[in-house]
Amino acid sequence: MPRRHPRTVLHRLRTPRGIPGFLKTASVCALIAGLLSPIAPAAAAGTAPPQVAAAANDHCGNQCSDILPPGQNGNATLAQILLNQAFGTQPEHAEDQLGPYNDLAKGHPGLTNDKINTFFNDASFGVPANQVASTVKPAGRGDVTIVRDKKTGVPHITGTTRYGTEFGAGWAAAQDRLWLMDVFRHVGRGQLTSFAGGAPSNQGLEQQFWRHAPYTEADLQAQIDNAVATNGERGRQALADAKAYLDGINAYIDASDSGRYFPGEYVLTGHKDSITNAGKIEHFKITDLVALASVIGALFGSGGGGEVNNALSLLAAQEKYGVAEGTRVWESFRMRNDPEAVLTQQTGSFPYATRPDAPQGTALPDAGSVRAEPLVYDRTGSATTSAATGASGEAARTALSSAKRGMSNALVVSGKHTASGHPVAVFGPQTGYFAPQLLLLQEIQGPGISARGASFAGLSFYVELGRGQDYAWSATTSGQDIIDTYAVELCQDDHHYLYRGTCTPMEKVEQKNAWKPTVADGTAAGSYTMRVWRTKYGPVEYRATVGGKKVAYTTLRSSFLHEADSIIGFQMLNDPDHVKGPEDFQEAVRHINYTFNWFYADSEHTAYYNSGDNPVRASGVDAEFPVWARPAYEWRGWQPATNTADYTPPSAHPHSVDQDYYVSWNNKQAKDYTTAPWGNGSVHRGNLLDDRVRELVRQGGVTRASLVKAMADAGLTDLRAEDVLPRLLKVVTASPVTDPAAAAAVSRLQAWVAAGGKRTETSAGSRTYADADAIRILDAWWPLLVRAEFEPGLGSGLYRAMTANLPVDESPSAAHGPTGSHAGSSFQYGWWSYVDKDIRAVLGEQVKGPLARAYCGDGSLGACRDTLLRTLKEAAGKTMAQVYPGDDVCAAGDQWCADSINHRTLGGIKHRPISWQNRPTYQQVVEFTSHR
Repeated sequence: MPRRHPRTVLHRLRTPRGIPGFLKTASVCALIAGLLSPIAPAAAAGTAPPQVAAAANDHCGNQCSDILPPGQNGNATLAQILLNQAFGTQPEHAEDQLGPYNDLAKGHPGLTNDKINTFFNDASFGVPANQVASTVKPAGRGDVTIVRDKKTGVPHITGTTRYGTEFGAGWAAAQDRLWLMDVFRHVGRGQLTSFAGGAPSNQGLEQQFWRHAPYTEADLQAQIDNAVATNGERGRQALADAKAYLDGINAYIDASDSGRYFPGEYVLTGHKDSITNAGKIEHFKITDLVALASVIGALFGSGGGGEVNNALSLLAAQEKYGVAEGTRVWESFRMRNDPEAVLTQQTGSFPYATRPDAPQGTALPDAGSVRAEPLVYDRTGSATTSAATGASGEAARTALSSAKRGMSNALVVSGKHTASGHPVAVFGPQTGYFAPQLLLLQEIQGPGISARGASFAGLSFYVELGRGQDYAWSATTSGQDIIDTYAVELCQDDHHYLYRGTCTPMEKVEQKNAWKPTVADGTAAGSYTMRVWRTKYGPVEYRATVGGKKVAYTTLRSSFLHEADSIIGFQMLNDPDHVKGPEDFQEAVRHINYTFNWFYADSEHTAYYNSGDNPVRASGVDAEFPVWARPAYEWRGWQPATNTADYTPPSAHPHSVDQDYYVSWNNKQAKDYTTAPWGNGSVHRGNLLDDRVRELVRQGGVTRASLVKAMADAGLTDLRAEDVLPRLLKVVTASPVTDPAAAAAVSRLQAWVAAGGKRTETSAGSRTYADADAIRILDAWWPLLVRAEFEPGLGSGLYRAMTANLPVDESPSAAHGPTGSHAGSSFQYGWWSYVDKDIRAVLGEQVKGPLARAYCGDGSLGACRDTLLRTLKEAAGKTMAQVYPGDDVCAAGDQWCADSINHRTLGGIKHRPISWQNRPTYQQVVEFTSHR
């Protein structure tokens, strides 16, 4: 069966990615000829003579670099889209960062400091005079100037007033990402299908996010009002900044509409007429920003959930083994606090969401009683197809899983261990690969703001990840649990529940969507209603019985109704008068309520802080499972009207200054600090970074180039090959391998391990892997060996339940994993630690935090060897076409393509695939030479 594309989130979005066949080349040429008459954007904006963008107080000494593929320009007119579809031509600056980003995969071994900007951009403040491409005063304003550089087209926004600065940021954002911003405000509002078309992928996407944040317009406005009211002068300034930013966006909409250089997707989706210019691009309003923020928070900053799945797997374990032994087995797979897990914070203990000695209030469902709450009602037309209902099912599974899309990595080394004596950092977020990219680059200089870096499109009134005058910061997804599931007891009917002893009606929130075919999306007309029942304990996600009582399982997230709160933290990070050292940085990110790991470097110090509104749970509550919705088990200090509670103090969050080095790849933060995803054990992709950086620190003299090389090398390594395969082969070769097919497979795998276990081309651009056969064998073997190793001991039912908690594999081509194929990010979720601990136990090696039982061969080395050999021989017999069956990007059997990164089209411009790398999408390389 053909592999599917990533099942999660944005990879499924369907917007104008392919122009229908009737637009043949001749027609395209004719259309283009008639579309090349719009007023030039620069003229409409108000041009100014070319000038140098003023270099602000810059302490980087030309040692700050960054990269964000595919390119800065994410807008394209209809003519440009048609040219791209017909001939592959790219608008200016749409793809010019893709090549350097791709080239690092084969270019990093010989990297030196002076060659870094072969693969990255110079991220110094300002633009040299000979590199100024354009200078614009948006809407003719005299208090802001936008200078774009020749190499990348990044906007350098300089304002003399705060309003003008933010107006310029809004204008530049719309100029670079207007269509994408419009798509995402509709995703956040649950209105994507009505806006962009009813493709099943669009249906699934809006359902997933609206389930996470089913807000009314009043809810969105209330979040803004609350953020302003509770943050004093900074809150009022944030509101003024957001309004100025919106004014800039809307001014660009008006200018591009009258000048007819607006994004061509508006024509292809039926919102504008290419001939008469009839139709309207809706202005943005402030509540759109909250809708946008809810999408980003759901994607990257909301750890937790999955308590019902946890309950089901616990019950399955207890059914098989009995309550005591089943609980022990379950806990060993959960790995809440595994002693072998790689840590970001290397010292101290930070207990959070730990297992209570005597759990209280747990509300486990009766066997067979759990039913997922329907989201979609009243389907008509194409919404009734099997593809549409399948997309709905997948959206629900993704939204309710604890295996969230958690990516990004960071490598930060203290000046004690660098060649220069200054800290060095290589860090950035893995936000996936899209066209246009979710993030955009910018430099903002104005009163109270001085920063360059990346921001999510539509939220770029501040730099969210980047550098200031003498410091840089970045983040990774942390995933600690800020989401709990409550069992609300029903009364009267299915839509009333007991709230503190009173039978209370649930609140019904609906979103009705309808669509019809367009040039961009030919999906037949259809419609449906999304309906969520909200309680004071959050939206209803499941129905069940507990001890015979009918309940609804609800999901309560500490950031629910607080999507706008983090704005204050980002404002502080951009303010040079606030951030003057690591403690100021930590104070700033404490104001960010999403679950992130934050990293900092200046010329003297490094720092780390784990952010998020971690609720203080009632004594005895086990956050892994549903609990009764009763006052005794509520969050301490919880106020349901505002969804506020008591939160753990900053001192309880993992944090430090000037640790020898920091690494993070969504691994465990600190000792005793429980993360929501399963599998944080002995083998995690964080080990790939930790092993390399620890060795660099041991040697001393770390440089920017050596740290980039460590990152790049880890990003090309198959985690299974480096950290699990050697012991698997040790078991297999415990006795001579006499079967010729198995012996040949062992030989190939051994050679690959000896070569470093990389998934890399034979030469740049060859599109063929070195060690291709060994990679094929392991990709085929892993799911076979995991099942054969564990299912006989666990039993089919428990094995299925455990794989619902944690997928078996997430190799680059594993479309079944949480991230999916063509997405770059790999090896976050998988059974690597389970296999590692089990095999080491079979070999008689010491295992800290072992599994509760032996599984491979029931603990017998000989029987385990037989299991591994049998599955290895089966895997070796699978052809390339069987292992890599092809999809809508790749032909069956094309191994390189199956792994390749493909920028998913969120608009009309397509890009070529690039070779697999497991690295941040936006990435900084920084080493400051001085401090204010």
